[in-house]
Amino acid sequence: MTQATPIQVNNLQNNRTTIAYQVAMPQPASHLFEVQLEVGNWQAAVLNLKMPVWTPGSYLVREYARHVQDFIAEDSSRNQALSNQKVSKNHWQIKTEGCSEIRIKYRVFAHELSVRTNHLDDSHGYFNGAALFLFIPGLEQQPVKVKIIPPKTDWQVTTTLAEVLGTENTFEAQDFDTLVDSPFEIGQHQIYNFEVLGKPHQLAIWGQGNANPNKIIEDTKKIITTQAKIYQGLPYESYLFLLHLSSSGYGGLEHKNSCSLNYPRFGFRALEQYNRFMQLVAHEFFHLWNVKRIRPQALEKFDYEQENYTTSLWFSEGTTSYYDILIPLRAGIYNRKTCLENLSKDLTRYLTIPGRNVQPLAESSFDAWIKLYRRDSNSDNNQISYYLKGELVSLLLDLLIRAKHNNSRSLDDVMRLLWEKFGKQEIGFTEAQLQQAIASVAQQDLTDFFDKYLYTTAELPFAEYLEPFGLYIKPIEEEEPVPFLGIRVQSENSKEVIKFVEANSPAATVGIDADNELLAIDGIRVTSQSLNERLKDYQVGDIIQVTVFDQDELKTLSLTLAQPQPTRYEIVRMENISEVQQQNLSGWLGN
Repeated sequence: MTQATPIQVNNLQNNRTTIAYQVAMPQPASHLFEVQLEVGNWQAAVLNLKMPVWTPGSYLVREYARHVQDFIAEDSSRNQALSNQKVSKNHWQIKTEGCSEIRIKYRVFAHELSVRTNHLDDSHGYFNGAALFLFIPGLEQQPVKVKIIPPKTDWQVTTTLAEVLGTENTFEAQDFDTLVDSPFEIGQHQIYNFEVLGKPHQLAIWGQGNANPNKIIEDTKKIITTQAKIYQGLPYESYLFLLHLSSSGYGGLEHKNSCSLNYPRFGFRALEQYNRFMQLVAHEFFHLWNVKRIRPQALEKFDYEQENYTTSLWFSEGTTSYYDILIPLRAGIYNRKTCLENLSKDLTRYLTIPGRNVQPLAESSFDAWIKLYRRDSNSDNNQISYYLKGELVSLLLDLLIRAKHNNSRSLDDVMRLLWEKFGKQEIGFTEAQLQQAIASVAQQDLTDFFDKYLYTTAELPFAEYLEPFGLYIKPIEEEEPVPFLGIRVQSENSKEVIKFVEANSPAATVGIDADNELLAIDGIRVTSQSLNERLKDYQVGDIIQVTVFDQDELKTLSLTLAQPQPTRYEIVRMENISEVQQQNLSGWLGN
């Protein structure tokens, strides 16, 4: 193997170096974007190029370079090939041989329809810059141009980047971060323009379905206005909502001046599904402040080549999740009953995940890169989502502040303080600064709160914090109790597969494992649909025989059924609440 030239950060290059990309897609059905990178006025003997391994807002190393193929480097002034070598998974090195005008060509396979990757077919092209563009180490702050060449004359290009005057489909980004933060949609998507608070907004929709653009825009306007009240204005000149309608996709990715959304194409008629979509809109829009501008110090300057660790994702994502439930309520999209139902669903998820007793919240944030997006059959036993627990810790903080100050202060004041102190200047906050900001609004020493609920697995004190608002948590059990076995089963290819075994449950105690095939209880066949009904025929303490296939080996295991477990929790209003409790509740969730 040829020895690579030691990498040099290109700090000797100056503003005379020009960087311009061209993105073509001449055969969309091939799912291949054809990218051309023109580097002008290059002066060094070696040109290093790298591909990001992750994208901001999605905390997983996704190895985008695995989709790169057909890499070529050439002297563009003479159309002669230049020697190049791949020296690591995402790093290419080119010997320039004295030439100053260099052209790099490569293709990127794009057949993953998500908000954090690329997708190209006969109907459209979509790309996330981190998953498409190589960058020059040391020149990430250089302005760049991007020219898009659609494959058909009736395909349009939509992005938030400024178009270069006098050129068609050519755009400019002030630096690589801005390029990565500006997704592109190319195709025959529908565009709807609207204005909120004097600023232009767009809704771009790709795909067919039962979405009602007029209703979406009407409610999105309410969400924008509601959130602008918290921060006392909008920090952008224009904003784009980019919506993909797909068969079963769900997700969103925030950007400073836009967001990408993916939602089931027929998920808009039923009220519960529509409300879920508006929560997604509220979540991604709230991110344009919280995490895009108000962000942890570890995310102030992105390192695209490796994990960017922080213990504060519970706030960046969890607090945003709390607000995505509150904002539609404040905007009048749904009522207080629906808001409490949504909080109750998340509370149920939290209280039925045993991993909450294993992984502290700060650790969950830090380990996002190796756990949240890499779930396995044991995940619910050993981890808790920083989205979920972060949402509930944010709920407690909001209730704490409101109860102490009779609703004259709230978590809104924390967000405004962080915006003024860090967000406007885009200065990253430290863990200590975040906690100090929350404590200063609460006007209370919260050291014990943070020590217990961020760094240990102490149970969250829901009852204590809900009581001043006239609310309590009610466990909901089946009308007919189901003795506890401790497994979740799913039908797959005509087999009943055990997908999860709760730690320390009766099933776990006798050695039943995830991925076992469940066959029978007491010699009678059982399925995922009939399991609970069968268990209702037994009493706590009964001994049953469970038959499974374990690695094709037939096993019958004897176990003792345990006490039924609550499967659902509801946040319920107390029967006789005081005037103060009523005032607190109304101040928090309205009448």
